[in-house]
Amino acid sequence: MFRPLELFIGLRYTRAKRRNHFISFISLSSMLGMALGITALITVLSVMNGFQQELRGRILAMTAHATLSRWDGLVGDWAALREQALRHPEVEGGAPYIRGEAMLNHVSLVSGALVQGVLPQEERRVSDIGDQMVQGSLDDLRSGEFGIILGQALANALAIQVGDKVTVITPQANVTPAGVLPRLKRFNVVGVFEAGMYEYDRGLALIHVADAGRLFQFPEGAVSGVRLKLQDLFQAPRLAREIAGQLPDGYRARDWTQDHASFFRAVQIEKTAMFVILTLIVAVAAFNIVSALVMVVTDKQADIAILRTLGTTPLSIMGIFIVQGITIGLVGTLLGLAGGVALATHIDVVVPFIEQALGMKFLAPDVYLISDLPSQVQWGDVTTIGLMAFGLATLATLYPAWRAARTQPAEALRYE
Repeated sequence: MFRPLELFIGLRYTRAKRRNHFISFISLSSMLGMALGITALITVLSVMNGFQQELRGRILAMTAHATLSRWDGLVGDWAALREQALRHPEVEGGAPYIRGEAMLNHVSLVSGALVQGVLPQEERRVSDIGDQMVQGSLDDLRSGEFGIILGQALANALAIQVGDKVTVITPQANVTPAGVLPRLKRFNVVGVFEAGMYEYDRGLALIHVADAGRLFQFPEGAVSGVRLKLQDLFQAPRLAREIAGQLPDGYRARDWTQDHASFFRAVQIEKTAMFVILTLIVAVAAFNIVSALVMVVTDKQADIAILRTLGTTPLSIMGIFIVQGITIGLVGTLLGLAGGVALATHIDVVVPFIEQALGMKFLAPDVYLISDLPSQVQWGDVTTIGLMAFGLATLATLYPAWRAARTQPAEALRYE
């Protein structure tokens, strides 16, 4: 703990006007460099957190938090399976589904798609697909009417509008006297959705679960599995394991983190890489304090010698310059934290202002999935960045302070 003497002299050295203005410039640049580096680090991480949250929301609007299925791909009594899963206190809803791959044909246009059979009244309990409709409604899917809902990009690729008919070609085949023929079924386009994720808008088609069973030749009443909605999506891996442990043999459970593991792993790796790169900028600014303090120590050789002759211990001398370095680092850190939080929380105002001033759009809506920069300040990140920056600044003071403590009074005063 620093005593009043070290605090008083260290703070006085920080405030005092030095004869060498270059030293003051180095100290100021170190302080501002730390502030700018911390501001950039907080802003970038907040924007990446915002992107991650936005994409996760869009993905989970179309997919379930967890999925229950059998190893053979057929679930006979899905209602009993759902009821068993709903007994878990953290499961909010469940819905059956049938999933299969098919080719969609309209006029001379053909495109592959993932065809998913859903039960409209139950599907709303596990996903937000009903809120993503731009034409039609999820309730337009009725058993036996063979209606189909397409993603916006898929409908555009096939030049289809609501009311048109599309031919669905499945991998299963029919054996006829004329030979083996693919299974074909014409569906009426009753709706179009836009989830904001190209993966779904371009490659997903929805039909009624009963029609999907007939299309893919499932046994009567059988489905591919049951999709679940959980109270806390971040606990999905743990809850999926708990639910799977309560099911009979032959059943398995998957959660949304497994289905999109590579995507979220890539986002996390990119976030970590950006943290390391921007931390190096903060480290360079922090270690500029070394240069500033070394020059201060050289400038204050006579003062140090006089203090030593008055009985000040080397440890107290060291404490004086540690106080000075910590003060520079603390001010730079606080300025950076304040600037970073302010910029990150107002990024939705700052970016449009810059775009308007430059007459350009950073993220063109016709190219990028998200055209606006989302931002989410996580106080855990802010705390980590602040402690890291202050720790680097404190570390940078040790060598100059140690060098000052080794000053010999006789050598320093020889030419005074």
